[in-house]
Amino acid sequence: MRESPLQFNAVLALTKRELVRFLRQRTRVIGAVGQPVIFWILFGAGLRSSFKAPSWADGLPHTVSYQEYFLPGVAALIVLFTAIFSTISIIEDRREGFLQGVLVAPVSRLSIVLSKLAAGTLLSIFQASLFLLIGPLIAAIGLGAPVDVTWSVTRMLMATVFLMLIAAELTALGFIIAWPMNSTQGYHAVMSIFLMPMWLVSGAFFPGGESGWLYWLIRVNPLTYGVAGLRRLLYDQSLPVTAELPSMLACVSVTALATLTFTLLAAWLVSRQSVRNVT
Repeated sequence: MRESPLQFNAVLALTKRELVRFLRQRTRVIGAVGQPVIFWILFGAGLRSSFKAPSWADGLPHTVSYQEYFLPGVAALIVLFTAIFSTISIIEDRREGFLQGVLVAPVSRLSIVLSKLAAGTLLSIFQASLFLLIGPLIAAIGLGAPVDVTWSVTRMLMATVFLMLIAAELTALGFIIAWPMNSTQGYHAVMSIFLMPMWLVSGAFFPGGESGWLYWLIRVNPLTYGVAGLRRLLYDQSLPVTAELPSMLACVSVTALATLTFTLLAAWLVSRQSVRNVT
């Protein structure tokens, strides 16, 4: 009998395993949320006086502080860290023999990929949404500049849905990086020289402006459109379209295309016959 390309029971079982693993490793919450929040507070306080708001901020009725500008970038960083921690378990599962057992089981390879994406996305949304809820409260008690954001239910729901797309994109990318690796040390090295710079040149940490080659690097970075879309949803979708702030249609289109591309590439890597993937 031909194997079904998608088995929901297998997806649910493997996703549940990842969620249970997360609940038993609570230090992952501290690592994924604590460090970005500390960055947000410290950089927000340190760069407050030297920050120059980008041109699109002129469309807002108030002056944008650095802490307010940085808030969507911190949410993206939390999603990135969660994606890293959720996909690094692929290496651990291979070393412990669990992954080999899954590969020889009557489970489709697409189900393996989707279970990892589902778990990473759920964990990312939980932690990033928690930050978006408490972020303005942290600023309100005096830890940095105030964040002038109207947290309507509609706005939060739209931002959460878009965050799910970003989380799936980054989890799929983390899957692609982790799958061929044999050591967590190698994964951390890639994180340092690829994933973190990818976040830095997404417009999350500083406006790109007309900065020569860096401007073009920001433009071709798929995460740029995720951060920009999140910024529009949190602040004002009617903000003018600039090189630093693409339109909402462009943000959704590029993020969705990158998510689909990374997911298909991850499924191809799992289905490919190799030394690490023998069935």
